Amino acid sequence: MSGVRRPLVVRGTWTALVTPFRSSDLSVDFEALGRLVEAQIAAGVDVLVPCGTTGESPTLTHAEHDEVVACVVKLAAGRVPVVAGTGSNATAEAVRLTRHAAESGADGALVVCPYYNRPSQRMLVEHFRTVASASPLPVILYNIPGRTGVNLEPESVAELRRMCANVAGIKEASGSLDQVARIRSICDIPVLSGDDGLTLAMAALGAVGVVSVASNVAPIDVVACVRDAVEGQVTSARRIHDRLFPLFRALFREPNPVPAKRALQMMGVCSDAVRPPLLAALPETEKALREAMAPLGLL
Repeated sequence: MSGVRRPLVVRGTWTALVTPFRSSDLSVDFEALGRLVEAQIAAGVDVLVPCGTTGESPTLTHAEHDEVVACVVKLAAGRVPVVAGTGSNATAEAVRLTRHAAESGADGALVVCPYYNRPSQRMLVEHFRTVASASPLPVILYNIPGRTGVNLEPESVAELRRMCANVAGIKEASGSLDQVARIRSICDIPVLSGDDGLTLAMAALGAVGVVSVASNVAPIDVVACVRDAVEGQVTSARRIHDRLFPLFRALFREPNPVPAKRALQMMGVCSDAVRPPLLAALPETEKALREAMAPLGLL
């Protein structure tokens, strides 16, 4: 896809989109994906992120992954940027996915640390350097050690920021505020929270936004909370955060995106179908979701 891309602004609310599936055969439901994208844009989210963890990328085929990214780019139609999840535990595959995202018209690539093979810091730096060097897109590093088994250390983040002009930000989902502070103390890379419940605290340390699960369900409130938090309107941000906090907790009672999909089903957006080994949400999860969503006017 040709044309001049707008510069990617690393700031604000980035929705880590679920990938809707049909209940009948677990195929991708592109009609439901369209409804979700339209609702996100109408609510004012800043960036759409397909095919990340929340998008069940581990159980998408390569062809489905490519098609979902291309579909979201087409649906967004330039109204908001699209940053595609393009990470893999194989460097060559991460390069291929990133190049395909660029060809599809995406505005950036979210690249997770390689999982399962547990590379050292030296190996992580070389992995990201290789992907960034092959990428015509801005690259957002994605650190989530609870899923990958490795932590991208702040010193490695700083090294990559120095080495690669297109390393444009990091989604930091280690759950460690100390790590955020360390990153901010040694380099200027924009930091995005990878955990809805920690966004407010991370903003106090200089984070500039969030890659959010909760914004699939409550985009208007998440956008308002993040905007106020990043702009230093602490009292109003905390008020919204407190209203959203039960939802944040409910959305992680079971592995993501199981609760998020049940919430979206309850709202009539898409089915709650997930691909094995994930299973549909338990009744007690739905109960927690109802209790969190009702005060927000989502039901």
